[in-house]
Amino acid sequence: MTTDADIFVIGAGPAGLTTAYCLTKETSSVIVIEKDPLYVGGISRTVRHGDFLFDIGGHRFFSKSREVVDLWREILPDDFITRPRLSRIYYGGKFYSYPLSAFQALRNLGIFTSAACMLSYAIAKAFPIASPRSFHDWVRNKFGERLFQIFFKTYTEKVWGMSCDEISADWAAQRIKGLDLRVAVVNALKHAFRLKPKAVAAGDNVVKTLIETFQYPRKGPGMMWEAAAAKIRDRGGRILMGRELVELTYDEVQRLWHIGVATSDGKRESYTARHVVSSAPVRELMHKLSPKPISLLHARALRYRDFLTVALMTSRADMFADNWVYIHDPSVKVGRVQNFGSWSPEMVPTGMSCLGLEYFCFEDDGLWTMSDEELIALATFEIAKVGLVAPTDVVGGCVVRQPKAYPVYDDAYRDHMGVIRRDLEQSYPGLHLIGRNGMHKYNNQDHAMMTGMLTARNILAGERIYDVWQVNEDAEYHEAGASSVQAALSSERLVPRKASIQAA
Repeated sequence: MTTDADIFVIGAGPAGLTTAYCLTKETSSVIVIEKDPLYVGGISRTVRHGDFLFDIGGHRFFSKSREVVDLWREILPDDFITRPRLSRIYYGGKFYSYPLSAFQALRNLGIFTSAACMLSYAIAKAFPIASPRSFHDWVRNKFGERLFQIFFKTYTEKVWGMSCDEISADWAAQRIKGLDLRVAVVNALKHAFRLKPKAVAAGDNVVKTLIETFQYPRKGPGMMWEAAAAKIRDRGGRILMGRELVELTYDEVQRLWHIGVATSDGKRESYTARHVVSSAPVRELMHKLSPKPISLLHARALRYRDFLTVALMTSRADMFADNWVYIHDPSVKVGRVQNFGSWSPEMVPTGMSCLGLEYFCFEDDGLWTMSDEELIALATFEIAKVGLVAPTDVVGGCVVRQPKAYPVYDDAYRDHMGVIRRDLEQSYPGLHLIGRNGMHKYNNQDHAMMTGMLTARNILAGERIYDVWQVNEDAEYHEAGASSVQAALSSERLVPRKASIQAA
């Protein structure tokens, strides 16, 4: 039987497009399908509303992986700009610099609360919880109970919609392990006394949350993925928009995949391929597999957190300088506020600004089901309540809903994914899982890309040379890094192989 493509890729996000981009250097026999009828890039796309551009979630282009940085430069060689990294925390009616400014925190919290935080930190270091299982346990061990209550609990529970005692310690270890309170305080003191920091050498363990600059495409991250898509097509690969996977059947005799796809206008299409690469949410993919996987019940237990961006267009150009502000205050629903003009001045018209208010929710809850008009009204009220913009300055709004933005790390997810992985590897040869939702791993953009790069190498080599599941297992790799792309360019970090990761 003839095949439509050697490789069929589900999803045109960073992982899927990276896989296709790397594959089409060697073969044109690649098909990519994307559910969105217009945008490539997945959650890293750039949305246009009139003359305004905005990012879904905010994507700094920073990586310790030389190969990822080289690929960014190869795809988009002339359109990166260097941007200052600035963010704050809003808590208790006051703003705190993030990373920590020791003197500002002392002034805002007051001497007694600050002393209690330091005492709590000392107690945690002297009497840590053995084998921490939850996010609460892990952060308490790392920073102390008082700092957990002030700077972690409210925001984290707002993001995930569940208690910090229900969230796995894996998530904390993956996202914030590189940040040490002592390092943050020393960094704050150096800035306070204007001490010149030493030069950063490649491989130095500078914490990612402390980097002062980052690279960003001048018209948003969508530039990267639109350019990648164009180059894939130029090499003969096909990218089919407005297509959703309906059925995925494996023929053991012919070692061939039969793929059923629905178009946005309701038509059905059929394809065949030797390999299928999926960045689709695992829970959705498993329901579409045939024969049905024995681990289907485990897939049904996986959970996702959904995401709303309410973009408010304002008539003010003199907006705050932050790229984003974390809203820890429980009196408002908004979790984070992006200032897109601070990401790149080219994303907003002259004399105006655009703020993205981010709301974390589930698809069936009240926030998700609110109308766009109601959400814009809520965002306008809450942005005024935290003192960032007056309602009279808001001249327009736009809502973008992003389902399954974040895989949930509850206390059972690791066991479920272990069963699913074993099942798929044994029963469905030629099926490759990549990316954040495809692997149910909270990957950043660079990690998602690395899973795509390694999967492409495995397919071209005809064997599993690299273990993509090891990407981002090293939490130090995830959070630590040099303070500029130039340091990453000079890094000689390796990619993960079968036995262990040596930092991607």
